[in-house]
Amino acid sequence: MSSTESPSVPAASVLPRVAPVRVGEGERIRSVGLPGVTLSVRSRPPAREGLPAALFVHGLGGSSQNWSSLMAELDGVVDGEAVDLPGFGDSPPPDDGNYSVTGHARAVIRYLDACGRGPVHLFGNSLGGAVATRVAAVRPDLVRTLTLISPALPELRIQRTAVPTGLLGVPGIAALFTRLTREWTAEQRVRGVLGLCYGDPAQVSPEAFRHAVDELERRLQLPYFWDAMARSARGIVDAYTLGGQHGLWRQAERVLAPTLLIYGGRDQLVGCRMARKATRAFRDNRLLTLPEAGHVAMMEYPQVVAAAFRDLLAESREQEGAPDTGSAADAGS
Repeated sequence: MSSTESPSVPAASVLPRVAPVRVGEGERIRSVGLPGVTLSVRSRPPAREGLPAALFVHGLGGSSQNWSSLMAELDGVVDGEAVDLPGFGDSPPPDDGNYSVTGHARAVIRYLDACGRGPVHLFGNSLGGAVATRVAAVRPDLVRTLTLISPALPELRIQRTAVPTGLLGVPGIAALFTRLTREWTAEQRVRGVLGLCYGDPAQVSPEAFRHAVDELERRLQLPYFWDAMARSARGIVDAYTLGGQHGLWRQAERVLAPTLLIYGGRDQLVGCRMARKATRAFRDNRLLTLPEAGHVAMMEYPQVVAAAFRDLLAESREQEGAPDTGSAADAGS
């Protein structure tokens, strides 16, 4: 199917702005030991048995908590789980210290193979979008549909606002940055991240902001925090320069799963202009652009992202000739 931009999406000025749900509400977390890696997995008890499985993969510096709002919106639509990539959230570093896109993808594949939930509806944001693309390309048997929100796929002209993040991957820069910002408070750091990632940081509730500060304070105490950040950033840079059949754009062309592409018009890390290239690369895709969204549309506009996914789900079921058991009515919308 060729790419189409959804005509049913209202102007961004009238999109519902939903404050993030209280993290932990209705959620549970468990630790899963796998060969070479231990992953923390966040989930919600499924609304009923028989729901299709979904897996959510966060971006650089994020965690499974980034998906809490969207997982709540999709309650009754999918049986969702979100992973903390190695070295992030509550997951410890990988045994081999491999934070490359391939290393993260390998961890996701190991989890899906071990839990036997595949094929899943796979979601990825930013770094997680690159990871999900690689998983879908090399293990199509594990992926039913693919939803990519501002995926970190190679850009020839990097936005200036994204350069500092990329520089974290340069050896020594993370240590230098740590020294230069030693006096910064967690509140200052969180405000900077929100300003970079949100189209409108003002929509973040005071409760969500306080939780983000508390979580950052906890993670800054981890001895591997900056190492995981720096090595993962380096992994993205390396993936950008990798050519041939292992290049991310080449792998995007190999993805067979129906794909939903979501880009934000105010994204300061992944240029919205990349949407055009993405629609040419992914063979069976649908495009949703949100002019007022930033880098984390699933946190800014979870209702809209959920509606777009439900449309993708209905289309994929029609193509498969299966009954649509996850309709909008079932989801309470």
